[in-house]
Amino acid sequence: MKKIAVYIKERSLSSDKRYVALHDSLVSAGCELYEVISRGDLRPGTDCLLSVGGDGTFLSASKRVGDSGVPVLGVNLGRLGFLSENSPEDVMEPLLSGDYTVEDRALLHVAGDSVPEDFYPYALNEVSLHRAGAGVLGVEVSVNSEKLPVYWADGLLVATSSGSTAYSLSVGGPICTPESRVLIIAPVAPHNLNVRPLIVPDTAKIDISVASRDDKVMLSADNRNFLAGSGLHLSVSMAQFSLKRIRLNKSNFVKALTSKLFWGEDVRNSGE
Repeated sequence: MKKIAVYIKERSLSSDKRYVALHDSLVSAGCELYEVISRGDLRPGTDCLLSVGGDGTFLSASKRVGDSGVPVLGVNLGRLGFLSENSPEDVMEPLLSGDYTVEDRALLHVAGDSVPEDFYPYALNEVSLHRAGAGVLGVEVSVNSEKLPVYWADGLLVATSSGSTAYSLSVGGPICTPESRVLIIAPVAPHNLNVRPLIVPDTAKIDISVASRDDKVMLSADNRNFLAGSGLHLSVSMAQFSLKRIRLNKSNFVKALTSKLFWGEDVRNSGE
């Protein structure tokens, strides 16, 4: 019998008929299902956690499992769905038969004197900082103690390969396959034209300092954020643990790119 935790961020989805059908089918098959709200709700012996919603829900679910090693399976009732890519109808059979792969997805760790003690300092997609007022930011970055030219921009992000199809993509960053062991450093709305995203090994230690005419700077780790003083100093590096993500064996990253982002959409490709 499988013990399955369920995380639903949008409470209205708990009565969605597609999720209800999946829930009832798993219970009928002998599985024990229970809902979690916080990490403390996670019970010993849990086999996996179902994240029910979209990618934002999956990011929140990653905080609920933390370093427990419990793998997360995304059940998509949202919109785009790269992390949470599976329709409810496709989940039950492979979950019960074991027809899936457990991936290790890299997490970022952010540290600094300005990071509050109650702020969860890990991110699956990216750590980013943004101007909180009208003034442009001057962002100093060092990679393994080697200084880069100062970024003059509205912000800066450090993304994992998982995050390459999220915020990083929208600021012109490259698409990386999930197993790529890289980090992406990308400015947000740079105020000069000769700045491009930079790829570094995921073993790199990235130190960031920020100067601004405004008093505050916004710091985000995935979908969580707080305001910090403009003299912000941060260190971003790989976390000492990874997120376990369940990938159904029929899923395909390139197919997801073409179907969700219309990658390579071209009338000349219609015969493929």
